[in-house]
Amino acid sequence: MEKNLFKKWFWFAVIGLALNGFGLSVVGEAIIAKFKGEAWFLLGTLGLILVNSGLCFFGTAVGLRYANRS
Repeated sequence: MEKNLFKKWFWFAVIGLALNGFGLSVVGEAIIAKFKGEAWFLLGTLGLILVNSGLCFFGTAVGLRYANRS
């Protein structure tokens, strides 16, 4: 059971960090598009969705990591 929990924690943490980084990159691209006068709203919204999803995944990983501690 402990090995399964470790794998679950590991993948939630990796996916969370990847989504967070990718989301911040997309938000950065939306900021650049806004300053150039291009369409930026949907790109920015997608970036914020990715950042928040990454935070949720990473938060779940933290919860899994410390779930069995007394």
